[in-house]
Amino acid sequence: MDILSNIIADKKREIILKKSIIPVSQLENSVLFGGRTVSMSKNLRSSPCGIIAEFKRRSPSKGEINYSISVEEVTQGYERAGAGGISVLTDGKYFGGSLDDLLLAKAAVNVPLLRKEFIVDEYQILEAKAFGADVILLIAAVLTRDEIKNLSEFAQSLALEVLLEVHSEEELEKTIMSSLDMIGVNNRNLKNFEVGLDISKALSYKIPSDFVKVSESGISSIEAIKDLKNYGFEGFLIGENFMKTENPGESLKKFMEPLRH
Repeated sequence: MDILSNIIADKKREIILKKSIIPVSQLENSVLFGGRTVSMSKNLRSSPCGIIAEFKRRSPSKGEINYSISVEEVTQGYERAGAGGISVLTDGKYFGGSLDDLLLAKAAVNVPLLRKEFIVDEYQILEAKAFGADVILLIAAVLTRDEIKNLSEFAQSLALEVLLEVHSEEELEKTIMSSLDMIGVNNRNLKNFEVGLDISKALSYKIPSDFVKVSESGISSIEAIKDLKNYGFEGFLIGENFMKTENPGESLKKFMEPLRH
């Protein structure tokens, strides 16, 4: 099994356990469940930089990235720097995250929040709403077209936006539908974790303009963002580039300085 298959198998077992402890009614009765969500897609379209900055402690490919700084410090730093959105990893086993990280981020900032998770069940979307997310991620590589349709429509019924992540033209063509808000092209090959921006450029022409185009992973320079903007990308998800520094918020601020002019 490749690492993605392992993650999904673990995730399905995890959901079964969670459902046995926390019923749907408890999630629906949470304080944040009826709260107003903030549109990340609108934010990215009007943002001078379009950066979705990520809070991530570790990853399967890089190992430990940063355990020394709190989610509040990082997200508040990102907000001060002018991030168009913030992505929060909530997977525990592989990325060192949790739903508590999402909750703390919600309490700390007013920037739209993406729950970065391997979503395979409506229960996880209810969790996202209950813990303060504005956007959920769906990964085309692990879902059928029908699953993407059902999950995205369910998310939109809860006023959550949907970012669909694709890795290939085949995935993109099977998944374009009206219940999505943003389409993200992951520049990381999930089979071998190699990274390159060519896939974003190649798929950019095939993504209808109704959707906000987001390029994900492997973006480490202003030149890369300027280049991708020429291909119609308005969002840029960047994690390790900032998280591997002592002060991610300050790193984002310095990174963005040339984009403001």
